[in-house]
Amino acid sequence: MSEKPIVLYTTPTPNGLQASVALEEIKAAYDNKLDYDVVRIDIGKNTQKEPWFIQINPNGRIPAIQDRSRNNFAVFETAAISLYLAQHYDKEYKLWFNPVTEPDDYSEMLQWIFFAHGGVGPMQGQANHFNRYAPEDIPYGKKRYLEETKRLYNVLEIRLAERDWLAGPGRGKFSLADIKTAPWVNIHAFAGIDSLDAWPAVKAWLARFNERPAVKKGLQVGKESK
Repeated sequence: MSEKPIVLYTTPTPNGLQASVALEEIKAAYDNKLDYDVVRIDIGKNTQKEPWFIQINPNGRIPAIQDRSRNNFAVFETAAISLYLAQHYDKEYKLWFNPVTEPDDYSEMLQWIFFAHGGVGPMQGQANHFNRYAPEDIPYGKKRYLEETKRLYNVLEIRLAERDWLAGPGRGKFSLADIKTAPWVNIHAFAGIDSLDAWPAVKAWLARFNERPAVKKGLQVGKESK
C-alpha cells in the first residue's frame, strides 16, 4: 500500500460514500494534493468487528479514517470525518464555511449536517431494515419509518424550494451539508420511495449533486480498492 496521507476504511453504503465523496471533492478542489488509500471492509463477514478495526473505531462501524500525516490519528462517524478533513485539508473553505468570518453560514451548515446525521440517515436506515432485513414482518415498523422518511424529505423540499444547496447565502453553496445528506436520498427506492416526483426541489438538488465529477468518483469508491 502506498503511503498516501489518508487511509479510508469503508464499504459503499450511504455512510461510507459520504466519506469518499468528501475526500474526492477536497482532492478535486486542491488539484489532487490530497490523496488516500482505501481498505474495503466486508461488513457481510463482520470485518468491522475484528479487534484490529475496533482499535480504529471502537463503535465497530464504517467508515473510519486514519491520517498518516498526523501520527495515524483516527476519526470515526461520518460528520466528524467530513469536518476533520475540512479543518485540516480545506483551508480555503471551498466545501464549508469559516466559523469566524461566516458564522451564520457555518451554523446553517452544521444544522443541516446534524439534521441528516440524526434524522434522514437513522430514519431511512430503519425503513431499510424493516422493509428489507427484519426477520419478521412488522407492518407498524415499516409504516412508521417510511412515513418519517417522507416527512424529512418534506423538510428538505421546504429548504430547497428556492435554493441549489442546503447551506450558504443566496441559492447556497455546495458544502459538507449536501455531502452528508445526498447519499441517503440517492437510495430512496431501496427504502420504499419509488419516485422523488413528490419533492421536485429535492429531485433537482439530487441531480445536481450526482452530476458533480468528484461526486461521481466518490460514489464508486469502496466497490473496489484503489
